[in-house]
Amino acid sequence: PSFELSQGECPPGATRASPPSGLFPHWYERYVQPCVAELLGSALFIFIGCLSVVEDAGGTGRLQPALAHGLALGLTIAILGNISGGHFNPAVSLGVWLVGGLNITMLIPYWISQLCGGIIGASLTKAVTTDEHYANATGGAFSGIAADEQIPSVLVGEIVMTTFLVLTVCMGAINEETKTPLAPFCIGLTVTVDILAGGAISGACMNPARAFGPALVANYWDYHWVYWVGPMVAGLLVGALVRCVTSADSQPNVSDCPVLVSLWGRADAVSVFRCWKRAWKMPALSFSLLPPQRLLIGDRTTRLFLK
Repeated sequence: PSFELSQGECPPGATRASPPSGLFPHWYERYVQPCVAELLGSALFIFIGCLSVVEDAGGTGRLQPALAHGLALGLTIAILGNISGGHFNPAVSLGVWLVGGLNITMLIPYWISQLCGGIIGASLTKAVTTDEHYANATGGAFSGIAADEQIPSVLVGEIVMTTFLVLTVCMGAINEETKTPLAPFCIGLTVTVDILAGGAISGACMNPARAFGPALVANYWDYHWVYWVGPMVAGLLVGALVRCVTSADSQPNVSDCPVLVSLWGRADAVSVFRCWKRAWKMPALSFSLLPPQRLLIGDRTTRLFLK
């Protein structure tokens, strides 16, 4: 077989950068744009989620927030996942990093972007709703715990539900053996199911950014730590679970190359790097590449073809 890079449209989710003559420098698209996408996506998702809770008339129960959160997350992943991977959740970023789908240099910037997005989304919700509706709104992390006796059940609920969510992300969008183009739909549906099933137990937050933004805007910090500990513990658990149930070959590895690995990416940076390594190790293989200046890791206009 030969390895060849040709111009064309990259598949969804590939980690890509503009050609040298593009509008933005390579470092901007490599490091800044993913963080901007995480901030924007988190703000949109949390705005829709908070608004669905504040404006819930009460007749739909948990159905309206569940559908709003799930659909908003799925759509946001579909439109922005191609840029950043579509995490919008510190627990998801932690789990993805542990399974090798995110470089450690981007973990903290992702967290900061997601938390800032949560603040923006919650602030927009307060800005567009009436004072009466906002003051009387209950739900999510604001109604999960009424007494200390509830902490164990709420904490366990958050761990289990977030584990389900992060596992869906890692298996449906990261792992080579199990990833699917339907990952945005699957992830959004997981959020919907979790809220329908566990909303009455813990509020089904599953996202520290989703808890932090509204807590800061409303200045409500009672039991806030639970909605950090539960999801982050779940992220750690998923990192171990994925490595236990999948083969090493199916797990992405960003240690070879200092770039992100996005969701669903087939022609991503790691694929290019591994193909290049294999070609050098196997002299019998013929391999042709475009000139070196065209071989940007994750070029927006470059597509990998295997023959």
